[in-house]
Amino acid sequence: MESLDEYILGHIDPEPEYLRRLYRATQVHLLRGRMASGHLQGRLLKMLVQLSGAKRILEIGTFSGYATICLSEGLPADGVVHTFEVNDEQEDFTRPWLEGHYDHCGMADEVFSRIRFHIGDARTLLPEIDEPFDLAFIDGDKRQYIECYELVMSHMRPGGLILADNTLWDGHVLEANTHEAMTMGIKEFNDHVLRDPRVMRVMLPLRDGLTMIRIL
Repeated sequence: MESLDEYILGHIDPEPEYLRRLYRATQVHLLRGRMASGHLQGRLLKMLVQLSGAKRILEIGTFSGYATICLSEGLPADGVVHTFEVNDEQEDFTRPWLEGHYDHCGMADEVFSRIRFHIGDARTLLPEIDEPFDLAFIDGDKRQYIECYELVMSHMRPGGLILADNTLWDGHVLEANTHEAMTMGIKEFNDHVLRDPRVMRVMLPLRDGLTMIRIL
């Protein structure tokens, strides 16, 4: 008997072959491969880009580039996604996938041409990009989520959409007396967003928690 997860994945748009290969390579070659967005969240990211009409996207935390490609898939021809990865050791794996150096397996060339891959700290590099963003995906260091959120907010247009990943943190957000830095970072971020009068928000129990935040 198939599982509920298998049933769900069998009733949504199929995972593109290029992304299936990237996800597999991520699990084989990288530590913490489960951080990659994967099939369900990837299709949601693409659809949210299309529904929002976003043309300029900001991503904090590239990792293997799975989510980056999904975000780019949803963009119009003149769109762009700027993605920032602070870990320079990630570049050798990720850049070839983002630049389409492998068999595209039917993925359009334009998906790769819309991606701008930045290696370095977004807190230093982002101020050099002097145009507002329509949509942002936050998936970086959980200890710095509030700082990252405020940085992103300062570069978003009114009515823009921010997506924050891992906001349930494998259920650790329910731990009352934890002092683990990553868990505390997520819990403090969730509370910060809840109190923020500049936005409306909804938290989805998708994968490891995805919070959608719309700027008023």
